[in-house]
Amino acid sequence: MKAKAYDMASGKQTDAKQYAKARRAEKTQKFVKTLFSRKVVLVSTIGVGIFILLAILAPLISPYDPNKTSLMESLSGPTASHLLGTDNYGRDILSRVIYGTRVSLIVGVLAVLFACVIGTFFGMVAGFFGGIVDDIINRISEAVRAIPQIVFAMALCAVLKGGIIQIAIVLGISNIAIYIRMMRGQVLTIKESDYVMAAKLQGNSSFRIMFAHILPNSISPIIVTMTQQIGQTILSEAGLSFLGLGISQPTASWGSIVSDGRAYLLQNPWFSLAPGICIALLVIFLNTLGDGVRDALDPRLRGEI
Repeated sequence: MKAKAYDMASGKQTDAKQYAKARRAEKTQKFVKTLFSRKVVLVSTIGVGIFILLAILAPLISPYDPNKTSLMESLSGPTASHLLGTDNYGRDILSRVIYGTRVSLIVGVLAVLFACVIGTFFGMVAGFFGGIVDDIINRISEAVRAIPQIVFAMALCAVLKGGIIQIAIVLGISNIAIYIRMMRGQVLTIKESDYVMAAKLQGNSSFRIMFAHILPNSISPIIVTMTQQIGQTILSEAGLSFLGLGISQPTASWGSIVSDGRAYLLQNPWFSLAPGICIALLVIFLNTLGDGVRDALDPRLRGEI
């Protein structure tokens, strides 16, 4: 026999799978409605989407090879052939800015995923098992958090050098402690819940309880933190590249382009201004979108409480 569920709206019994599917659709609809209830979040979402499209379509829409040099055209101002001018090596600035979008988004997403996966796992372990395991993980996490993030990242960059993957790992390591602390707090709140106690009584293993029961009920703050951390990580990567510790030349990176152009602000201000504006816009868009996701995941704003 099929499991039945009672539909409060219609006052009738309905198939459990259909009821669950309808509930998920309803929650999704409420989430989207709450997320885009503010125009600023909608604009930010469109802005992030445009940057993602620029990164994906960079080889198609970029007018020139971003690494092609032409010393005869170095430091030229905006023209019909070079809309933002050229840099000190004669490379097209617009092409380098477009390709820099790809680098920034890849580094930001990879770093946040790396930090989230490792930090969430160790945060769950620390909160669930407690005792000496919790003490060891907490002490290490607090030691890392005591070091300013940019200083810690600079030290790691000196060891791992400046490839895209290496920078993503460096920035990911410097953010792990954030997820450990957040996840540990979530687990301490959830692990005494009735459904977790019932899972223990059924004989489920500790790791099954963590991944099947605790993690799904802690996913909302993780998603919000990830959305906001991507923008901060992109800003950190730009800062490292500006200092010469980030992405190695000749790979186009917004931070390195700003650094290269600071000596030529009077000759071609767009050399530094264009990537600087892109950094500011993308970080603002991502942070605003993160705030919108946080509000949309709040059950009070969705009318569930």
